[in-house]
Amino acid sequence: MNDLKKLACRLAGGIFLVVFCCSPVGAATLAEKVREHTLENGLKLLVVERHGSPTFSAYITIGVGSVDETAETRGVAHLLEHMLFKGTKRLGTKDYAAEKPLLEKIAAVGAQIDELKVMPDADPEKLAMLRQRLAELQEQHKQYVVKDEFSRIYGENGGVGYNAFTSKDLTSYLISLPSNKLELWAAVEADRMQNAVLREFYTEREVIREERRRSYDTRPAGKLYETLIANAFTAHPYRNPIIGWDSDIDNLTLEETRDFLRRYYAPINTVIALVGDVSFDQAVRVVENSFGGISPGTKVPPVAVIEPEPAGNKRVDVEFDAEPQVSIAFHKPTLPERDDYVFDLIDQILTGGRSSRLYRALVLEQQLATSVSTYGAPGGRYPNLFVISAVPRYPHTAKEVEVAIEAELGKLGREPVTDEEMTRAVNRLRTDHLRQMRANSGLARSLTYFQTVAGDWRYLAEYVQVMESISADEIRDAVRRYLVDGKRTVAVLTKKEM
Repeated sequence: MNDLKKLACRLAGGIFLVVFCCSPVGAATLAEKVREHTLENGLKLLVVERHGSPTFSAYITIGVGSVDETAETRGVAHLLEHMLFKGTKRLGTKDYAAEKPLLEKIAAVGAQIDELKVMPDADPEKLAMLRQRLAELQEQHKQYVVKDEFSRIYGENGGVGYNAFTSKDLTSYLISLPSNKLELWAAVEADRMQNAVLREFYTEREVIREERRRSYDTRPAGKLYETLIANAFTAHPYRNPIIGWDSDIDNLTLEETRDFLRRYYAPINTVIALVGDVSFDQAVRVVENSFGGISPGTKVPPVAVIEPEPAGNKRVDVEFDAEPQVSIAFHKPTLPERDDYVFDLIDQILTGGRSSRLYRALVLEQQLATSVSTYGAPGGRYPNLFVISAVPRYPHTAKEVEVAIEAELGKLGREPVTDEEMTRAVNRLRTDHLRQMRANSGLARSLTYFQTVAGDWRYLAEYVQVMESISADEIRDAVRRYLVDGKRTVAVLTKKEM
């Protein structure tokens, strides 16, 4: 039994129910409660002590996402999210020493296939032979694989909510555990960071291609959103889907994926938040012991591409065998610019509840739409989009809905919103903000997100105060600057003609 598995057994014990009913950390006191420590290798640790329940939530966020990919590596961040569940040299294998030579053979044959399949004059018989050989090697490899060992270890030790996600801006791994499992968590995650093995690579690549077909190519909402984003951006890599285009996924090589992992999934790009029944001193000691010896890695470089100013409206129709939908996107600044805060209020004023302007006008009064929503997309590290989406109510058309939305935006840009609207919007944002921070997991996620995207977790502590300082005139001025004709991208889902 290897050392990490021994540690898992030694630290195992009773299973605790994780209850997120801790005392809330209010915006006024958050700055006092968050304690931080930076390791010599650049890893940043944020700790909030909450001793109401014997549990803690842990978020590990690496500041690398799909926006950091090149034309040759589109989709690699999402692929790595999957691959890092596959285990390490210690976990996920029955015998790594015996497994390693077989993995090298699989990699060699897979690389031959990847090189050959893009050649226009590729020999189909040779490709078929290589694919048959790869299938045989993968079948042999199964004898060494231990499926879902991370999940098993965490589950046996009371863990809940074990998951990961990739966005345009970052990748996060999360878990909630009993407070006496902090050393176990650190050992497992440090092992993952420095000893990951990309086993079952070619199988998982096909799994992701199927995920893409299921979530985007055959889903009307997914297809509409992907088309909207791809057309709203001309140059910036935000235009590319997180999962990658199908040909991107199919042509990602094992070597490219390993190189991306080695460079960026490292302490210099990592923020860890621990929230719950842990002490700061203990957290520092445990994290230093487990992560302190890992090489810093390479700092993720900023994206140099600047999206050019829109040269006019863009329109695109997406044919699909589904009911019509319409989405309208406008370019806007991102945090921590003040106008980004202003758009949080615009979002509430337009679609925050039944009394909001667009919901009241389109759904209740004119009954042009069955639903309407607004949101920011697709990321937060760089200037992004404000999106308005609606589903027309039969027999009304997407064009009618679009005209009605334009009319409401015109009203919002002509005169200041009422005091009542401002108060309601600020109160909803304050409530949502505090609710998100009430759960250990919600606060841990927010801390790592804003440290990564805004460069400082203190954005959280100052959020409500900034919101309360925004005036109605600022909202009107932002609408006039950004939500105007000549700067919009409109994507319409239209039903295929039979």
